[in-house]
Amino acid sequence: MSARILLVEDEPGVSLIVSDLLESAGHTVATEADGDAGLRRSSETPFDLLILDVMLPGKSGFEICHTVRERGFDGAILMLTARGQVRDRVDGLRTGADDYLVKPFDSDELLARVAALLRRVHKQDLTPVMRVEFGKVIADFSTWEFSKSKKPLNLAAKEAELLRLLVNHRGQILSRDRILQHVWREQPHITPRTVDVHIAWLRQKIEDNPESPRHIHTVRGEGYRFEK
Repeated sequence: MSARILLVEDEPGVSLIVSDLLESAGHTVATEADGDAGLRRSSETPFDLLILDVMLPGKSGFEICHTVRERGFDGAILMLTARGQVRDRVDGLRTGADDYLVKPFDSDELLARVAALLRRVHKQDLTPVMRVEFGKVIADFSTWEFSKSKKPLNLAAKEAELLRLLVNHRGQILSRDRILQHVWREQPHITPRTVDVHIAWLRQKIEDNPESPRHIHTVRGEGYRFEK
């Protein structure tokens, strides 16, 4: 099970070892060496897993964890640190971390914990959303009313269904074929290009900058992913 992983670690040796280990397991790894850069990167790019050192220049791992959870990050978070006190573990879990690994660690243990967290992320059942707010948009799927900046937002029927599908699978990558099956229900003569066109139309209506979308991300070669 390959995943996109962000590693925020300020020790170059540890960062190199962990990233090489994860990449050898088939994952795609991005690295940052300070908390501020790590928080920015986590906001700009969709990731399945964040691995955060606690003691970082700038924002701490705890601060990053707390902030990304407040912003709606649904992926897994593993705290990687040299601090082993119970208090630190409790603080990490309270800020939204899923697991905690103390340095020095065994390579097999790290890979096992990463695999377990990713299984949890990919298998989790998300509760269908009836009403959601993200950015300047309010989407009410119970009444099919939509607004942006408190002004009515006119979505075509397929655009609204597409948005609901993306929101209900937030944080997950949806392939074009899967979107076609759910929104167009395998209608004849409908191609994956139809999905791309409707995604573009939807971005024009809900994104502040459609050319650099904040909510509907393209995952090259795989599909689309919604982030709140």
